[in-house]
Amino acid sequence: MSFSHLGLSPEIIRAVTERGYTKPTPIQMQAIPAVLSGSDLLAGAQTGTGKTASFTLPLLHRLSENSVKSTSNKSSAIRALILTPTRELAAQVEESVRDYGKYLKLNPMVMFGGVSINPQKRLLQGRVDILVATPGRLLDHVHQGTVNLSQVEILVLDEADRMLDMGFIRDIRRILSLLPKQRQNLLFFATFSDKIKELATGLLDRPKMIEVARRNVTAETVAQKIYKVERDRKRQLLAHLIRKDNWYQVLVFTRTKYGADRLVKQLADERIQALAIHGNKSQSARTHALAKFKNGSLQVLVATDIAARGLDISELPHVVNFDLPNVPEDYVHRIGRTGRAGASGEAISLVSVDEYHLLADIEKLIEKRLPVEVVTNFGVTSHTKPEPIADERKHTPKDSPRPPRSNTKSLPQKSAKKSTPRRVTGSKKFDARPSSSRRGAKRSDR
Repeated sequence: MSFSHLGLSPEIIRAVTERGYTKPTPIQMQAIPAVLSGSDLLAGAQTGTGKTASFTLPLLHRLSENSVKSTSNKSSAIRALILTPTRELAAQVEESVRDYGKYLKLNPMVMFGGVSINPQKRLLQGRVDILVATPGRLLDHVHQGTVNLSQVEILVLDEADRMLDMGFIRDIRRILSLLPKQRQNLLFFATFSDKIKELATGLLDRPKMIEVARRNVTAETVAQKIYKVERDRKRQLLAHLIRKDNWYQVLVFTRTKYGADRLVKQLADERIQALAIHGNKSQSARTHALAKFKNGSLQVLVATDIAARGLDISELPHVVNFDLPNVPEDYVHRIGRTGRAGASGEAISLVSVDEYHLLADIEKLIEKRLPVEVVTNFGVTSHTKPEPIADERKHTPKDSPRPPRSNTKSLPQKSAKKSTPRRVTGSKKFDARPSSSRRGAKRSDR
């Protein structure tokens, strides 16, 4: 089957062909006719399966069919709204909308935080048919009265599971309350959860359900393996693997922003060029690093989970989990950056003893035991004791550095006397968590 058999307009087919695509992927073959029919849609697919085109192509077709009534309207009433969890994904989706709709009289726009809001305000004063946005920045415009959502015909929640994981549920509900009740709703997810089920129940009206792969599984095109290694030797092992096999375009995931920056400096000491992207980096720095990585001029890109979604790099060969994620579903998203659209890829995890319980959670989720490989002089010694990181998982925001451990040692008690427990009254309970954890994690992608 070709795209022309799916009922898309000749202008869209022309743009798709120019990008080198001739046959739709399984998710596209099912989702495009469903969206064209006007039905609500709940769609699950692994990353790298062509999900973005599965909603942008029919969305463009539906809006272009009814474009006559809006051509004389110069106001900024949005006709289609696409919400994404991260800035990088928003930019990527808007680029796809612009490329696929290049021969249509439709105006797309992207908005996200980390950059000045004033240029976005100026664009909104003109005609915008399709808006791609992160929830936080969209609400900034709502509060300033610079965006009109009263005419939205189609709503797309892309990577909805990630938005819920990042705590955007209140923002999403606020945005939904501003939209017309009569509209088409498209909800896309990579991993299914109770949160997604609850959101879909309240949002969708008799939706069509599409799943092109079994839930929460990794792509068969990705070769997965783990190396068990001492925590303080992970950096040396990573540098060894990169040099030994002459790896290039290596995407490395760390658990924290501090860990990402530190690893970049350590790799520089090994004469390996690397840059980091995470929530504390300016948008210009993130865009610069990603552009260099995509064009092949940067060997290693170190990222926190903010980059696990939205990175679309053709034929990315290597993904490395320098730290295993606390949330097992994030492992699926991370390694989904490679092995995309049928290409082969390799996902490697460097696992220290204190991460064995995280590895067990991942293997339980994907229902697969990951093969273990050993590199001489880098294995875990038998006397190594696990260092639990349970406190970090409970109290520390995912993208924050771990609090330092106390070096205080308890004094030995004298055996001659029995000490009576001292009763303390009126004292406040001490909270050992870092202040950032008590206040709650700050979202980086407003």
